[in-house]
Amino acid sequence: MTALGIALLIIGAIVVVAEAHVQSLGLLGGPGVVLLGVGTVLAVSGLGGGLVLGLVTAVILVVATAGVLTLSLSKGMAVRRRRVRAGPEGMIGHVGIVQSWAEPTGKVLVDGALWQARRSACEPEDEVALHQGDRVIVERLSGLTLSVRPAEEWELIT
Repeated sequence: MTALGIALLIIGAIVVVAEAHVQSLGLLGGPGVVLLGVGTVLAVSGLGGGLVLGLVTAVILVVATAGVLTLSLSKGMAVRRRRVRAGPEGMIGHVGIVQSWAEPTGKVLVDGALWQARRSACEPEDEVALHQGDRVIVERLSGLTLSVRPAEEWELIT
C-alpha cells in the first residue's frame, strides 16, 4: 500500500504542476488533487499512521493544493480576458498620421512604422479627403495594408 500511495502522490504532483503550465481549465489539476488525497491516505496508513492521521493529512494537502490550483486557474483566466497588445489585432484602434495620400490609398505612420493604408470601406466616399498630417484611426489590418478612417476629436484626447 505504501508504494501505491507514494506513486499516486508523485503522479498527482506531476499532474498539478502540468496544469499550472498547460492551463487545461482544471481538467488536469482536478484529478491531480484527488490523486494527491488518495495517495496521502494510502501512504500514511501503509506506514502505520492510522486511517485518521491519513485522512487529516490528506485534507490538509488537498486544501493547500486546491488553493494553488484555484490561484493558477484564476490568473490564467485573467490573462485570457486581457486585450491583445501585439500582432495584427494589437494595431486596431491606434492613431496614425497621414504622410501622403492619393485617394483611396496612401502612407500612414503608426507607432513609428510607415504603413500602406486605404480608406475604410465603411466610410462614405463624399467624406473629407485626407491630407498630410491628418490623424487617422486603424480599423483593421489586411496583409500589410491598414484600413483607416479619419480620427474624431474625442479619440485624440488622451
